Amino acid sequence: MAVTESQQFTIARRLVAEALGTALLLATVVGSGIMGERLAGGNVAVALLANALATGAALAALILTFGPISGAHFNPAVTLADASQGGLAWREVPSYVAVQIFGAFVGVAAAHVMFELPLFFASRHARSGPGQAFSELVATFGLLAVIWGCARQRPSVAPFAVAAYVTAAYWFTASTSFANPAVTLARSMTDTFAGIRPLDAPGFIAAQLLGAAAATLVFRWLTPRLPDVAGAVVMPHTGGVDSSPLSD
Repeated sequence: MAVTESQQFTIARRLVAEALGTALLLATVVGSGIMGERLAGGNVAVALLANALATGAALAALILTFGPISGAHFNPAVTLADASQGGLAWREVPSYVAVQIFGAFVGVAAAHVMFELPLFFASRHARSGPGQAFSELVATFGLLAVIWGCARQRPSVAPFAVAAYVTAAYWFTASTSFANPAVTLARSMTDTFAGIRPLDAPGFIAAQLLGAAAATLVFRWLTPRLPDVAGAVVMPHTGGVDSSPLSD
């Protein structure tokens, strides 16, 4: 089916929303980590608390802001899980993932500019070992479980449930819960509190994708009609598969 000019405008709006939301999320994650570390006087627990609270608060606000436009995925793992259940056309997935990664790097750069640091500089923060990888699997499994559960039962509370879970996961996982491949890639380019060595990023991403797939399979079994609500994953929006401008 030919894509009209108005349909192209619709997909453009959704992609810009994903890029902006992801950029602001990363600016929050990295910026609050820098600020927290500078003000904590060497107390890592206080710095992590500041980082977690800022991230959770911003995430709720960003999902509420951009969710009605794009669904507020801000996360390739969420996008892939959504597409696997028919909530997003597969042909749109590469565009969603590309703008999420682009936005994540823009957000890191913005945080660095605000704190007068180099635009990008590779992290030396080691996050390796089986415990770290398993933490990312658990963190991402839990994130998708919250998303799918809310999409099925109470979509209106999803922004707050996701934000609450992410805030908690900063503390109960050894990895401090990245749970997002785009976030992981971008945070490898910041040698600050929130960073991760580029060497450790592939293991995190593999665990995240596995966790997202496992949660989706479990909820497909728990809720056989999961595809019926896939278009409302995270938040109901104008870009579900039924109204997708790029769908046949």
